[in-house]
Amino acid sequence: MKLRILGSGTSSGVPRLGNDWGSVDPTEPKNRRLRASALATIGDVRLLIDAGPDLREQLNSAGVGAVEQVIITHDHADHIHGLDDLRQVAQNLGHQVPLLARAEVLDRLVPRFRYLFEGNALYPAVVRHDVIAEDFMVGPTRIRVTDQPHGRITSLGLRFDEGERSLVYAVDFVELTDAMASLYQGVDVWVADCLRRRPHPTHAHLDAVLGWARDLQVGQLWLTHLDNSMDHAQLVSTLPDWAAPAWDGLEIEI
Repeated sequence: MKLRILGSGTSSGVPRLGNDWGSVDPTEPKNRRLRASALATIGDVRLLIDAGPDLREQLNSAGVGAVEQVIITHDHADHIHGLDDLRQVAQNLGHQVPLLARAEVLDRLVPRFRYLFEGNALYPAVVRHDVIAEDFMVGPTRIRVTDQPHGRITSLGLRFDEGERSLVYAVDFVELTDAMASLYQGVDVWVADCLRRRPHPTHAHLDAVLGWARDLQVGQLWLTHLDNSMDHAQLVSTLPDWAAPAWDGLEIEI
């Protein structure tokens, strides 16, 4: 299995609109961040995690024209407003795109993107949806899930197990619940939400994530969903050797 970080930025990206780089170095390419998304490749299956407004650019940069499955972790705009690009993905696949999410997320997604899920008089449906209710397999990889607190809603945390190796992709959460801790304990790689250094009402912050990673005895921590206060070089110079900031295009193999 390989995980590519398609976007490592927060909901407004870096730089923010108005060419606002905040306190990060604009000459460092790794500080340029699209909205948070990832692509897991498991054998011949490409599994897209979230579909934000930068999706077309992200897939083109990765050299990918189609994905075999899509998981939506939650229905905030920065994670779903690229769903329209699944029209072209379906055309490249030659069939509907399978999309997986929690039932309550699908209940909100389908009315908002009815033309994708149900089609209309001129165009057929291009996405078929299914509920994530329990663990499932993609080839030899087991995918386990848990719900994460994210303000007034929850997001989906994902653990991938392949043989004796494991990786967790967990963005858009503010607290570590007992269920999350149980699932994430001792993983080889944790890609974790880390918006900024100061606490935030709906996202994890740096000291909290580092503390959780130590307690969970994570092998390698990659920080993602970073805003324009999180300079790449400064983070690299201050983080422990088992932690690092992710960047757009980073590829992680387990």
